[in-house]
Amino acid sequence: MKAGEIRKLTPEEMEQKVASLQQELFNLRFQHKIGQLENPKKLMFLKRDIARLMTIKNEPRMS
Repeated sequence: MKAGEIRKLTPEEMEQKVASLQQELFNLRFQHKIGQLENPKKLMFLKRDIARLMTIKNEPRMS
C-alpha cells in the first residue's frame, strides 16, 4: 500500500486496516512456523505496510 493511498483513508479506516493487517500477520507467522507458508517475504511486506500505516496515522501528533 502506497503512502498516498493511506493518506486518503480516514482515521477509522486506518485503524481497521491496521487491525486486519495485524490479524493477517498473526496468521502468516503461524503458517510460517508450521511450514505451510509458500512465500516468507509476505511477512516482511506486511510488517512494512503496518509500520507505514502507523507512521502516517501518527503524523499529526508529531508536528
